[in-house]
Amino acid sequence: MSDVFIGERAYFPGIGKIPYEGASSDNPLAFKFYDPDKVIAGRTMREHLRFAIAYWHSFCANGADPFGTPTMAFPWSHHDPMTAAVQKADAAFEFFTKIGADFYCFHDTDVSPEGASAAEYEQNLFRMAGELKSRQDATGVKLLWNTANVFSHPRYMNGAATNPDFAVVSRAAVQVKASLDVNMMLGGANYVFWGGREGYMDLWNTDMRQETEHLAQFLRMARDYGRKIGFTGPFLIEPKPMEPTKHQYDYDAATAIGFIRQQGLEKDFMCNIESNHATLAGHTFAHDLQVCADADMLGSVDANQGDYQNGWDTDEFPTNVYDALEAMMVILSNGGLKTGGLNFDAKLRRNSTDAEDLFIGHIGGMDTFALGLQLADRIISEGKVKAMKQNRYESFSSGDGAAFAQGKLSMEELRAIGMAAGEPAATSGKQEKIRNLINQYLFG
Repeated sequence: MSDVFIGERAYFPGIGKIPYEGASSDNPLAFKFYDPDKVIAGRTMREHLRFAIAYWHSFCANGADPFGTPTMAFPWSHHDPMTAAVQKADAAFEFFTKIGADFYCFHDTDVSPEGASAAEYEQNLFRMAGELKSRQDATGVKLLWNTANVFSHPRYMNGAATNPDFAVVSRAAVQVKASLDVNMMLGGANYVFWGGREGYMDLWNTDMRQETEHLAQFLRMARDYGRKIGFTGPFLIEPKPMEPTKHQYDYDAATAIGFIRQQGLEKDFMCNIESNHATLAGHTFAHDLQVCADADMLGSVDANQGDYQNGWDTDEFPTNVYDALEAMMVILSNGGLKTGGLNFDAKLRRNSTDAEDLFIGHIGGMDTFALGLQLADRIISEGKVKAMKQNRYESFSSGDGAAFAQGKLSMEELRAIGMAAGEPAATSGKQEKIRNLINQYLFG
């Protein structure tokens, strides 16, 4: 296959555009289940799944971990930070084009050097935004969302918007304002707030009420500025439990939604749900998606998976079809992702050091969600699972049950019905039956 590249050279030589070859293919650099033009439920797979590539894990994560130094040497590295940033952009768009992803996403410091001052930070970021815009125009790849990294630098060790030092809060505003400006320059569909250190370690030295009020005030200011400059998409909060701060203010979907509603932000804010974050909070991926869907706040998705035996965010490429099926059941039933997408917030394992491994990881993730999409569509269209679920709640569809559900009974009336009815009969939840049915769809 011929090389496809954006800049002066190929950073992934010998790898062409990834084709769809079907389940019988032995080619590791081909899709087995993701056929982008295949129509399912009236839309193509490409339109349903809206895959996006995460700049940070794909082009910044070098295999380093708390116990070891980097294992990956990037060919786009350079001693001059801005030259390295431009070369990284060339490599990124070469990858986007070859893997066939329509979207990408990034933190500000993924694409641009921090610089030695706030002014230099802005200058670097706006220059790189111009570089990204030219590559978007050349390839047709679009920005799903961007965000500001206000958690990695030492200045943010006590948080950003929730920091007890006003000087740090104002410095965070430098990055968020610039990131919103860049979002508009690049036509971003969404804007994300990733509250990496918006929480606390110890309640003894924390004014939790003041910190959460400051966070809300910061979000309102960002919203107002975004609307002022013409951003019309949703602002997304990404729930994150206990890591890196022990007590995160956006612990899970329910906590984030409660905060959004308490602060009167529900007209502008939704959630960006990550699988690994949901499981770290003690939930399933599908649970947090359903919580958001029920609240009309499902914005976008970070598609990855964690290691259930590790208590931290391992950000693995998704390969669990069962989880992907559950996720796509929620997403399809919710009418799709609208402005959101499936962003692969996933990184290669430390010992996966070949250039092709980045493609193989994404191919596996895209195939996994393509399988989930096809199975979810079949399950929804056949209606067996829905019928079993509805049957469990049949007693609320008529008579006194319907009157209760509609708020037409008083507590006295409800008590009288309970006294007259006697002991309720045991009703099976048919847990094993529905699980077996799902296995039939998966493997039958």
